[in-house]
Amino acid sequence: MEKDLGNYRKSYEKEALEESKISGNPMQLFQTWFFEVEASETVDEANAMSISSVGFDGFPKTRVVLLKKYYEEGFVFYTNYDSEKGRAISAHPQVCLSFFWPSMERQVIIKGLAEKLPAAVSDNYFDSRPLGSRLGAMVSPQSEVIDSRSVLEDSLKALEAQVVEGQVKRPDHWGGYLVRPKSIEFWQGRPNRLHDRIRYTLEEDLNWKVERLAP
Repeated sequence: MEKDLGNYRKSYEKEALEESKISGNPMQLFQTWFFEVEASETVDEANAMSISSVGFDGFPKTRVVLLKKYYEEGFVFYTNYDSEKGRAISAHPQVCLSFFWPSMERQVIIKGLAEKLPAAVSDNYFDSRPLGSRLGAMVSPQSEVIDSRSVLEDSLKALEAQVVEGQVKRPDHWGGYLVRPKSIEFWQGRPNRLHDRIRYTLEEDLNWKVERLAP
């Protein structure tokens, strides 16, 4: 099987990323870009992001999760702590997050350290989820080998028959992470593959160093 993709080409010409127009704080620029992506209404799930971690087999692995909050301290997502992802983060908290918004010809790449959120924060978010999502998180042994899909469906039906809405509590193995960024790179597509790349790096004095990278 073979398919040559060498003729797949696109000229990026929508925007420019200039130092004179950006803040010294990358979280402010991220917020600006995120608002612009949302306002464009051209991206399904603008909060979808890739997260890469290093597994126990020594290989990096990337998967898509949903950003649920961002603020000055960093970026928040939720998962099963006992999953392959959760165990990898526990052993190696250095992770990389990546957003790709093709309609805006933009990427954001974040390197940072992941830490568990306080239990009360995870409780509050878990309680805000639809009941089906909460039950699904409870019955799925995420990343484990199972015999068939019916294992999950039967477990969900059994749990649905037992629970009372107000008594569904967050399991200990499920919760949130905060990724505290160490560097954030903003990538804006430009013509002739001379893309704009601006990288913010957090220094020891907690100020951000801003640099332009060659594409």
